[in-house]
Amino acid sequence: MMASLLDKKHRDRNGKFIVEGVHLLQEALQAGAHVDTVVFDSERGIPDELQDLLQEASCELVETTHAVIAKCTGTDTPPPVFGVVSKFALDASALFASNSFVVVLDGVRDPGNVGTIIRSADAAGADAVILGRGCVDLYNPKTVRSTMGSLFHLPIIESDLSTLLPEAKSHGIRLVGTSLQATSTCYSYDWRGPVWMLLGNESNGLSAESLRLVDDHVIIPMRGGSESLNVAMAGTVLLYEAMRQRHYT
Repeated sequence: MMASLLDKKHRDRNGKFIVEGVHLLQEALQAGAHVDTVVFDSERGIPDELQDLLQEASCELVETTHAVIAKCTGTDTPPPVFGVVSKFALDASALFASNSFVVVLDGVRDPGNVGTIIRSADAAGADAVILGRGCVDLYNPKTVRSTMGSLFHLPIIESDLSTLLPEAKSHGIRLVGTSLQATSTCYSYDWRGPVWMLLGNESNGLSAESLRLVDDHVIIPMRGGSESLNVAMAGTVLLYEAMRQRHYT
């Protein structure tokens, strides 16, 4: 069953996903995530960094071989340990909180980009991240690894943007996207109110449906010869400018 969790349909069916390596397991256990099973290499034993955390946890410990761990994980070099973790329960309470600041991903398909944006959103103090339809699965092993544990630090919600974005607007939240035709730069725009920041697909940007709902557009100015930033880099620039305005002015 554990190896099957590398496949989305089995993750969906079982409501569980794989967390690989010492650091991610530490983050999961420290955050109080529901870790069902921890599997470790019999030759190396339970890593020292996890000993105390596992004494306090109520998860099953399974000792196995390096070959079995390699089959159950998605990395070229298998980790010494991995965990089977229950998917998160939907918690939308942070989305419409007073002065909420939320990152919305619309069709972002690369797991590295999604993981990096979640990590940046965590670092910049965003209230939540929303993954709309068309985004890569949050529980894809590459996505999970790319978050470096940040998926355990803030609410991440997979939802249908066609219903969620209009609901945000009904709560007085402004929807902000990027555009090369925008007259406001990300530095002149006022990020201090309730804002949802929309980031679109790597090739095509925001969907037409999302674009129709966007209230404001901003542009990231560039002084050098580069034509563009990838979505994770652009999102990080916007997140840190929003953090600066909201917390450091």
